[in-house]
Amino acid sequence: MPRKIGYARVSTLDQNLDMQVNALRQAGCDPVFTDSGTSGAEIDRPAFTLALDTVCEGDTLIIWRLDRMSRSLKHLMELNQVLTDKGAYFESLTEKIDTSTAMGEFVFHILGAVAQLEREIIRERTMAGLAAAADRGSYPGRPRKLNSDQIRNAAREKRRGESWSTLARRYEVNQETLRRSIADAGLV
Repeated sequence: MPRKIGYARVSTLDQNLDMQVNALRQAGCDPVFTDSGTSGAEIDRPAFTLALDTVCEGDTLIIWRLDRMSRSLKHLMELNQVLTDKGAYFESLTEKIDTSTAMGEFVFHILGAVAQLEREIIRERTMAGLAAAADRGSYPGRPRKLNSDQIRNAAREKRRGESWSTLARRYEVNQETLRRSIADAGLV
């Protein structure tokens, strides 16, 4: 008897699986496997692996949304092939994809490609934003301990014979922070 096997995932531990699990249960899934605090980009998703291992011929693996299964088109296609090789199907509730039909298989490939394109565009925008911020002297993460003038002055003083410990005390930073800052600026 073909079964509907559900899979739900959230990326962080503070997110809640209830909405996904409820939707999967309403779709008739039993069992439902869940991963919490696991990125879709990660290969090691224990519950997902178990869900795939549970799928048999005629079964359908059902997810709430396409990105719950994978973060790349290549990986989606590989997973779809694993299911096809088992004689099983894939269904996404949100995107209304059901690979048991020819049209569902076609839509699956198109939406997978669109999802990957969207992620690549977001990545490109993020990288462009980080580069623009760096050009303005702003960097992600904690604020820099030393500004560029302090780094140049410290490098000049070091070349004049000052010790690392003296300079570190003067600029109120760790010696390693001072060394790294000067090296990163190309002043050593």
